[in-house]
Amino acid sequence: MVRTKAIKASNPSRTATEHLKRGTCPNFKSDPNSNPNQNPTPISSISPSGASMMTSSSMSPTGMMTSSHASNNRKRSKAAQSVAPITMIEPVKFSMTRPDPVGASGVYSTHNQQYNHFHYKHQEQQQKLSGGKDDLNALAMLEDSVKKLKSPKIESSLGGQKLTKAQIDASFDMLADWVYENCGSVSFSSLNHVKFKAFLSQVGLPVITGRELAGERLDSRYLNAKNESEARIRDAMFFQMSSNGWRHCKFRNDGGENDRNLVNLSVNLPNGTSVFRRGVFTNGYVFPKYAEDVLMETIAEICGNNLQKCVGIVSDKFKMKALKNLENQHHWMVNLSCQYRGVSKLVQDFVKELPVFKNVVDGCYKVANFVIMNSQIRHSFLKYQFQELGRSRLFQVPKFEFEYEVVFSMVEDVFSSSRVLQLVLLDESNKVVSMEVEETIKSPQFWREIEGVHSLIKLVKDMAREIEKERPRIGQCLPLWEELRVKIKEWCIKYEMNEIHVEKIFERRFRSNYHPAWAAAFILDPFYLIRDRTGKYLPPFKCLTSEQEKDVDKLITRLVSREEAHIALMELMKWRTDGLDPVYAQAVQLKQRDPITGKMKIANPQSSRLVWETYLTEFNSLRKVAVRLIFLHATSCGFKWNWSFPRLGQLRNNGIDKAQKLIFIAANAKLERRDFTNDDAKDADFFTLANGEDDMLNEVLFDDTSP
Repeated sequence: MVRTKAIKASNPSRTATEHLKRGTCPNFKSDPNSNPNQNPTPISSISPSGASMMTSSSMSPTGMMTSSHASNNRKRSKAAQSVAPITMIEPVKFSMTRPDPVGASGVYSTHNQQYNHFHYKHQEQQQKLSGGKDDLNALAMLEDSVKKLKSPKIESSLGGQKLTKAQIDASFDMLADWVYENCGSVSFSSLNHVKFKAFLSQVGLPVITGRELAGERLDSRYLNAKNESEARIRDAMFFQMSSNGWRHCKFRNDGGENDRNLVNLSVNLPNGTSVFRRGVFTNGYVFPKYAEDVLMETIAEICGNNLQKCVGIVSDKFKMKALKNLENQHHWMVNLSCQYRGVSKLVQDFVKELPVFKNVVDGCYKVANFVIMNSQIRHSFLKYQFQELGRSRLFQVPKFEFEYEVVFSMVEDVFSSSRVLQLVLLDESNKVVSMEVEETIKSPQFWREIEGVHSLIKLVKDMAREIEKERPRIGQCLPLWEELRVKIKEWCIKYEMNEIHVEKIFERRFRSNYHPAWAAAFILDPFYLIRDRTGKYLPPFKCLTSEQEKDVDKLITRLVSREEAHIALMELMKWRTDGLDPVYAQAVQLKQRDPITGKMKIANPQSSRLVWETYLTEFNSLRKVAVRLIFLHATSCGFKWNWSFPRLGQLRNNGIDKAQKLIFIAANAKLERRDFTNDDAKDADFFTLANGEDDMLNEVLFDDTSP
């Protein structure tokens, strides 16, 4: 008996706890209503799962465990399944501030008060561990380890259910498609991020790396996309090649400027859809001969020996050289320049040749530089700008004259800040103001001219954006340019500009973009038929000039064989006099309101071609020209890549092959969704809408109360 007491005294805290649990203490009475979680069990009293902690006090004199002790051990093992937080002990003196609530022995009372004291300190997060604050992370890891050992059956956060192999494969297929189709925005290296791996583990998926997605899975996905696109091209009787990206473009890379473009070579099909074919990386200036070789190589790769399947090319460059050479070599081709580029260049022509543009641009330079260079004026301008417009932003000043987009932005900023600039001049604190700049700002003539210039720029740029968005067909080119001509004449009258000078500039740009196929498609497209007094729907020959009428005859005879030339001209005369049945003409010209824009649009753009193929069968030769001509696109505006795509061209060997596969998959996915924007533009729009034009940021960064 003496020996047993001595052994128990060697660990008083544990001995007292087990002594009370067994109920041997006459002063201990358990409260059935007590909360078992009120006093968490210290980690020293928790035994590892699957192990039996046996001491000399639980052994019989013969070395065998008694039945009562074995039962107690099973109870302790069962109670240990719910793990309490680990008690952190700080090296301070124990305090005895509370009386013994249960009247237990001194040893137990001291231990219980110490435990409650440190548990309270833990809840208040006032522990001072020996390793400092960094010990908290290690302590959390220790607690997690204990919890995992005590509850090994929990597999994941998904209700303890494991995903099947089919579910895992389907999940990774969708993940791979997301990475491939957003290539340029989602990097493969981001898949190795520790947070992404933690997310996969949280949803019950195994870890996958970028290297795995760039291997066999990429090859399989590319093969499927390629087979699908080739099948769609084979099903079509003919197609148009579209090339975009030849124009000189610079982008930032590693802090410097590099000239690197990604040229998109796509296939426009008669049903109005497009299929991406290949991407070509170029550096700096591209010679027309190189572009000609690339285009012809791509066409031959698609058509094989049947080159006549490609009925034309539309490109954003090389109209007078590469496109014209290919058209002369293959008489059945109609090679066009992009009308979005043509209309956009019209603004540049006005900037170069109209005196009013030069006066306005020079005046805006003076005002913008004066505001930027003078600190007092700059601060005053930002203050009043924030008060009037709700934002604070300095003017954009171009470094070179050919930076037209920056020039337009500067003019627009100065025009929108007219009220702000007037307030700056009226501010008494701005004593030193350039007389020349003050005269410019106070001049009504300057603001009248800048209003006119801004109005013309907006007019032309709105038309260009509409062309880029609507992607018109070739038959719409003449009506679009005529509509723009009328609007510019109205502008000349409103702002008292020299109409003759403006008309010359406009006519020169129109002729540089004009193609005889414009007039031919306009005449053959049933959508533009005009109803006469007799009720017939006839081609709009009266809308053409005498030269354009001759262009129609020349183009039709060029697109057919020599044997069919005279037959096609006779059928053209019949089309001119008879036209189309009124019912079919009305069906083709049927319009409906776009639910998004609210504008009236053609209900079925394919009707014009389908009427020639199915109804106008008596025109044997002319309909061959019509169906190949009407569907042609007038723009080469494709989808916009993210800036990271051109950088893929810097890869070498096997890397460039994988980059081409990624581009192919992503491009065809964009065309399938008809998504022609890039993620950078979407993000800019999102943050603009979300942050309300950065009003909150401006309010924080700009203090209008400072001197």
